[in-house]
Amino acid sequence: MLRLVVAILISIAVPCFAAETVRTPSGMEYTQIREGSGATPGPTDTVIVNYRGTLLNGREFDSSYRSGRAAVFQLDHVIRCWTEGLQLMKVGGKAELSCPSNLGYGAEGIVGSIPPNAPLNFEVELVGIK
Repeated sequence: MLRLVVAILISIAVPCFAAETVRTPSGMEYTQIREGSGATPGPTDTVIVNYRGTLLNGREFDSSYRSGRAAVFQLDHVIRCWTEGLQLMKVGGKAELSCPSNLGYGAEGIVGSIPPNAPLNFEVELVGIK
């Protein structure tokens, strides 16, 4: 009986968060991890982000966390997945972007780090907009 009461109290005190994945017409999948409360960037804005990029096998190929500093990118100078995905976010938010290869580095890949036609996953925190 005590376990049942504790379970009920926990379920009332700790609301359950179920992340919803949205698939865009381009094929990108966007999963909000934390909702932001600030502005949303436009397609040519410069953004300040923390991010981690991985291949489908989980191998990390890039990360701002390793340097300990947020990265600054202009949205019309990055892969299409980022241009599209970051425009769905608000400052302070965190999301996962699952990018088909045509929205990433495509058939060329990046020698030594991203194979040709590789789908990519990114965990991105939108820190700010310049």
